[in-house]
Amino acid sequence: MPQGRPMSVPRDGRTTRARRHAPLLAVHTGTGKGKSTAAFGMALRAWTAGMDIAVFQFVKSAKWKVGEEAAFRELGRVHDERGVGGSVEWHKMGAGWSWARKQGSADDHAAAAAAGWSEIARRLAAQRHDFYLLDEFTYPLQWGWIDVQEVVDTLAARPGVQHVVITGRGAPQPLLDAADLVTEMAKVKHPMDTGRKGQRGIEW
Repeated sequence: MPQGRPMSVPRDGRTTRARRHAPLLAVHTGTGKGKSTAAFGMALRAWTAGMDIAVFQFVKSAKWKVGEEAAFRELGRVHDERGVGGSVEWHKMGAGWSWARKQGSADDHAAAAAAGWSEIARRLAAQRHDFYLLDEFTYPLQWGWIDVQEVVDTLAARPGVQHVVITGRGAPQPLLDAADLVTEMAKVKHPMDTGRKGQRGIEW
C-alpha cells in the first residue's frame, strides 16, 4: 500500500468508505516471537479509538500475571473513571494452566476451552465488543478441542463491525484462508536458543 493506497480496487460494488470500515479478521502465527505483542499493539490502537476491547487468553496460567494484562486493566480503569479510550475486559478462557504445569485431564482442558469459545461466539452474536483478541487460540484448534470449521463459520457470519485478532503457532489453513490479514513471525534467532531464560519486561 504505497502512500496508504491499495494496490488494487476490487469490483465488489462497495464504496471506499464501506471497505475502510469492514470488520477485520487477523491471524498472527509462525515460530517467531512477537505474535501476541503485535496483537496487543493493535488492541492499544483500538483502545485509543474508543473501541470496546475484550481479551481472551487460552494457554496462559491464571496465576501468570503478564505485563499486558496489568496495562490494559489500568486502561480499563482510566476509561471507567475518566471516559478516555474504550472499555476493557480480560478473561482467562481455560482451566488455568500453562505449558509447564497442566492440572487436570486433557478432557477437562478440552471442555474448558470449548466453553470459552462458546462464550466468545455468544458475544460475537450479540455484538458485545468492538475488538476481540483471542490470544494463543490456535492451540486448542490444533489439538481438536474446538472445531476449526465451526470457528471459521462463526467468524465469517459475525454481525456488525467486530474486529478479531487470533494469535498462536500453527494456525490451521482454513483459518488462514478466512482471514483478511495474516502475519507469519519467522524466528531468525532467539536468546532461549542459547539457554537464556525469559525476562520480565521482555517475555511477560
